[in-house]
Amino acid sequence: MLKISVIDTKTQRRLVLEGCLIAPWTSELRNVAQKVAAELGDRELVVDVRNLTTIREDGEAALLELMKQGARFLSLGMFTRHVLKRLARTARPMRKETKE
Repeated sequence: MLKISVIDTKTQRRLVLEGCLIAPWTSELRNVAQKVAAELGDRELVVDVRNLTTIREDGEAALLELMKQGARFLSLGMFTRHVLKRLARTARPMRKETKE
């Protein structure tokens, strides 16, 4: 089960995720994130993953999409930090090495 809450302030929209980020709830996260992003205006999108207990591959893919769209993440604990660091490495554009 995944609970998604949206908290609005003047400077940010926060998606608070609680529970298991697994199919079929990853598609629900994508739907909510798309609606939230469309209504962002000049606010920052923040994704709070401090209360996730499970993240499967499809959940990682959904988080990676949000990361590539510029979302900032709040995490707590070794598990979520490890997942986010690994995804951040994937999200960075590959730099081409030049030989001289």
